[in-house]
Amino acid sequence: MYDTKQQWFKDAKYGLFIHWGLYSVLAGEYQGKRTDRIAEWIMNHLNIPVEEYEKLAKQFNPVDFDADAIVKKAKSWGMKYIVFTAKHHEGFAMWDSRCSDYNVVKATPYGRDIVKQLREACDKYDMKLGFYYSQAQDWHDPDGYMYTKDNSQKNYRAYLERICFPQLRELLTGYGEVALIWFDTPMGTTAEESREMVELVKSIQPNCIVSGRIGNGLGEYMTTGDNFIPRLPFEGDWEVPATLNDTWGYNKYDNNWKSPDEIIHLLVKINSRGGNYLLNIGPKATGEVPQESIQILDTVGEYVNSNEEAIFGTKRVGIYAYELDWGMLTRKDYRIYVHVFKPRIRIELLNIGNKIKRAYLVPDGRELKFETGITCEGCSMIEVEIPDDYHDRKNYSVCLETEEAEPVFEPIVS
Repeated sequence: MYDTKQQWFKDAKYGLFIHWGLYSVLAGEYQGKRTDRIAEWIMNHLNIPVEEYEKLAKQFNPVDFDADAIVKKAKSWGMKYIVFTAKHHEGFAMWDSRCSDYNVVKATPYGRDIVKQLREACDKYDMKLGFYYSQAQDWHDPDGYMYTKDNSQKNYRAYLERICFPQLRELLTGYGEVALIWFDTPMGTTAEESREMVELVKSIQPNCIVSGRIGNGLGEYMTTGDNFIPRLPFEGDWEVPATLNDTWGYNKYDNNWKSPDEIIHLLVKINSRGGNYLLNIGPKATGEVPQESIQILDTVGEYVNSNEEAIFGTKRVGIYAYELDWGMLTRKDYRIYVHVFKPRIRIELLNIGNKIKRAYLVPDGRELKFETGITCEGCSMIEVEIPDDYHDRKNYSVCLETEEAEPVFEPIVS
């Protein structure tokens, strides 16, 4: 079972991923050709030569970037941690790296350390900060791996010693308390090399969490596939990295945005099954966060903040006999939370055998009338009356206080 041994991560449930790098300059298109895949992989998918791609650095001048505003927004959205792409597969460092001049301070007209700005803003707003770091793929370095390309002649060990290990040290020694290192795509990394990375992280910051994609089974939590959710409740610590549309880095042509309702349902589903939801934004090359992202997350944030008791610090819910087309369940000890996604005049639950002590509306604490018993078919039944002013509402939660610490889910008996 995966165990971070970090209570903040177990309780967090909702975080912000930020994918940002030189790929935002291209915004999904290179020399008139659009990528039909994720925008941050455009160098790989469209086979852009290194000498051409690195010219993007001279165009990268994000004068609209405001770390303070982004972190403040994340706080208002209810998010508990931020993971930022310090270096993605393109190999470009978003801090003042001493290992290579291919970084935001030395290679761009902007000339400022992005990671430092985020660190200062996270300290100001008491936000956990972690760094995404591409440990194996580095498309700029001649010895870094590149997916779908021939890596047989590369000296991967030389790359690790020259770039990967020293850059990890820079991030872990120069930017305060690092909540986690979000490794990605280990590819040909051996178990011993993955272990070296883990030991390097822990030797500098013992409480820094190592993500699942360190490779070789050495991560401290399970990272699912991108936008994939376990079909059943999953034991231990885990996280779903996910997008608001169909890309991570900014793509000016991707307008396939999820609705706030979809995001709320996904958040509750992931939390119910025991995981964290790491939801992404991809700023433009100017540093501006797309307005669509802000509008969606503002609306989701209203739900999160008014129902925070039913989200943060919740535990994995076991397998309930029924799928509810109008809602989902989360839980804490002695509490079952019913998330209501469609207008209803009452909540009806079957095959839950708990003794209910109290029911209340989570957003305002209002006491609710409830009744328990046995249906004429012989099933346990709980009915909770919804107040008149909520009959036309959706997206709220109800708490059922129980005598038992855990839900008592009963099988369906015909």
